Amino acid sequence: MSVTIKVKRLRKTAKIPAYQSEHAAGMDLSADISATWEIAPLERRAIPTGIALEIPSGYEGQVRPRSGRALSEGLTLINPPGTIDPDYRGEVKVLIVNLGARAIEIHPGDRVAQLIIAPTLRADIQEVGELGESQRGTGGFGHSGR
Repeated sequence: MSVTIKVKRLRKTAKIPAYQSEHAAGMDLSADISATWEIAPLERRAIPTGIALEIPSGYEGQVRPRSGRALSEGLTLINPPGTIDPDYRGEVKVLIVNLGARAIEIHPGDRVAQLIIAPTLRADIQEVGELGESQRGTGGFGHSGR
């Protein structure tokens, strides 16, 4: 299954998202910055990518961490997955946090996240006075694993 995503380069230095292997689920998003940024432990930053997207209705962009940098450096996202709605036309920014013990450098062109394109459904919300019974009931936060 394939869908066309239109990409606008906002600066000449921006890299167009690309799959790195034939069966990769996500495309890499790269930092479009003019100089190296240092991210201190527990610091949060919005990393610009220099691109804007036109995602068709019925789809979303999901911004997810890159597993290698998460494991080796503690670099992850603040709100994974971040959602890019189909009607958003602004610059895509990657909201990162350094969970590591030392500062991390982000260099111009570094791959900082993955972009997944996924179908979405819109729910019809119906307010009711009572909900149907279930085996789990109101048990939450770890209840189903016991």
